[in-house]
Amino acid sequence: MGQGQSGDEKEVTLQNIQELYRKFASECPSGNLHLHEFKKIFGINSNSTEEESAYMDNVFRSFDANKDGQIDFMEYVAAVHLILRGKLEDKLRWSFKVFDRDGNGCLDRQEVKHIVRIIYKLKKHNDPSVTANTDDICDRIFELVDKNKDSQISLEEFIEGAEKDPWVMDQLKLDIGPCDWFIEQQEKNL
Repeated sequence: MGQGQSGDEKEVTLQNIQELYRKFASECPSGNLHLHEFKKIFGINSNSTEEESAYMDNVFRSFDANKDGQIDFMEYVAAVHLILRGKLEDKLRWSFKVFDRDGNGCLDRQEVKHIVRIIYKLKKHNDPSVTANTDDICDRIFELVDKNKDSQISLEEFIEGAEKDPWVMDQLKLDIGPCDWFIEQQEKNL
């Protein structure tokens, strides 16, 4: 669920999107999607890592706009649109919301270290040769992004830092584009 928009990313077709909507209707006849159903739709199961599951917990929470513990169809449509078609700044705002676990509007070192650890474990799951020192990465992110040096990263600092520094952007995203990931999930479930 990376934030970048690369030119070599596969295009999601109308058929792919229609399939996702059909899947919502078949998995959630009540019209509401609960966390376990959300994870099932996106391929998280007993074989998934703890980090993948935790990441999807945060993703679910970010899409649950009214915080009622479920995603209704309109929240789902907004989420799918954001991930598959959203602008970079909108994706960065969404990522910030996912990373801000306590919802206070700022990222502290613990939150940044947590998400860097999750992202690197997911990257390592996809490529075992990946290595990282999360403390060093966290320190460098704060050095580059925390402009007012208050040991917290605001939404504005986060967006500006990620847009201006490719290294920061790379540290805060998964190696897969959302369109590629979406198509891969569809192919797994055929």
